[in-house]
Amino acid sequence: MKYIAYCRRSTDEKDRQVLSIEAQVAEINEYAKREQVEISEFITESRTAKEPGRPLFADLIGKIERGLAAGIIAWHPDRLARNSIDGGRIIYLIDTGKLAGLKFPTFWFDNTPQGKFMLSIAFGQSKYYVDNLSENVKRGIRQKLRNGVWPHNAPLGYLNDLKAHTILVDPKTAPLVQKSFERFATRTVSFTDIARMFADSGIRRKSGRIIHINTIRNMLANRFYIGQMVHLGEYYDGTHEQIISRDLFHKVQTELIRIERPHFKGHHFPFVGLARCGECGGAITGEIHTKYYRTTRGKVTYTYYRCTKKFGPCFSKYLTDSEFEKQIRLLIASVGLPPEWEDEWRQKFVADSESETSGVEKRKQILELKLVEISRKLDVLLDGLLDQTIDQETYRKKKNTLSEVKRQMEEEKKDNLSGKNKRLERMKEFIDSAFQAHKIARADNACEDLAIFAKRIGSNFFLKDRRLSAVFREPFKTLCATPPAQSRQTGAASISLSAGPEGIEPPIEVLETSVIPFNYGPNGMMGLRPSC
Repeated sequence: MKYIAYCRRSTDEKDRQVLSIEAQVAEINEYAKREQVEISEFITESRTAKEPGRPLFADLIGKIERGLAAGIIAWHPDRLARNSIDGGRIIYLIDTGKLAGLKFPTFWFDNTPQGKFMLSIAFGQSKYYVDNLSENVKRGIRQKLRNGVWPHNAPLGYLNDLKAHTILVDPKTAPLVQKSFERFATRTVSFTDIARMFADSGIRRKSGRIIHINTIRNMLANRFYIGQMVHLGEYYDGTHEQIISRDLFHKVQTELIRIERPHFKGHHFPFVGLARCGECGGAITGEIHTKYYRTTRGKVTYTYYRCTKKFGPCFSKYLTDSEFEKQIRLLIASVGLPPEWEDEWRQKFVADSESETSGVEKRKQILELKLVEISRKLDVLLDGLLDQTIDQETYRKKKNTLSEVKRQMEEEKKDNLSGKNKRLERMKEFIDSAFQAHKIARADNACEDLAIFAKRIGSNFFLKDRRLSAVFREPFKTLCATPPAQSRQTGAASISLSAGPEGIEPPIEVLETSVIPFNYGPNGMMGLRPSC
């Protein structure tokens, strides 16, 4: 009689006493040699048996049913089944005579009513072990949640402290998470932009690819960052540190709801909410019209953007979606910097960053010396009070004065560092956006990305006389400003909209400038100006 040896080790096995597959193979080989059993093949599988659906086990059953073997050898019945369906299939094969032999080195079985009864008990015990283990694990998880401890892997921005069994803030990723919430709440970045931001900081998936946008979306909706844990729809208060304010979190949730709201009749207008009417101030909405040409093109659909006219009569004209998109692309391209400048700009940014850091460090050292001096004066003041060389009222006034000066210096020390970081961060964002503008403005980028980038570089978009205008944010405003006539170079790049079927002729010029010096202005951004 030929036997098939089946060895299984669950990848989530909790029982440390269960032998590995290699050990099971060795035990079965020794048993087969001792009992003189012929083994035709070994089938090894690393899958849990608490649920049916193991592919190699199903292959084993199929071979038994086709008569390719008449017996099975396993180390223990629980290697074959830990659920009622797989256990029942084994017993049914024995009842029908297709499985003539079943052998285990650690369990006795004989094809008799008593033997099948004992086998069913062994399968039942295996199932009971799995069910009981599952309940114990669930009970432990619930207790951890009641204690305010997250029982799973920490989300992005936190770390699992395996020694203390707590959750700690990750100093590397937590600032990126905070920045993601802040920028998403202002509608200036998309899920993809946030994923790229993490990738630029070296935070990627295990495969090396950038984080999936669904992971970013789930991160922005995760209440863990405001100190709450959600398990099976139930909220628990966590003991971990909160890194996002509740106000900021609720703003982000409002934005998530807005962008995921289903559009009327399935139509999607990516530029709705971007601009307002330049004549009456009403919102610009999207609209679809269908026209039938009997002898030529048949049924044709047109998409327009027009004023809602909710503030009264308005004679502002509509703009086709293609023209709207074209003007957005030109506005974005107008604040772009030439790609050949990128290396030089980034080198200068690094140099300015080092200079800024050096200045901040010097100011920090000065403040620390002053704080040490104030602490010394407070100690002297206290000694005078204890020695009764000064009275209580004089001590109180002097102490309050010195304490107030000390508090102001500590705040200045903190603001000095954070201000430097914010200035450098804003400058880096500007450089990244300025060199990314031409890529975003290309025709192969989606309109959703155009709308998000447009909000990043400008505000107060208005549509008037079928022309789109915007107020660019600093310092993008300087990039698109027209330089004096004497500073214009021959052969400057000029991009303009061609006259369309609606007679639209909104010329937009993008003029190259000679040298743009790096100067930090009072607002922390570089002062950019075309040299004359």
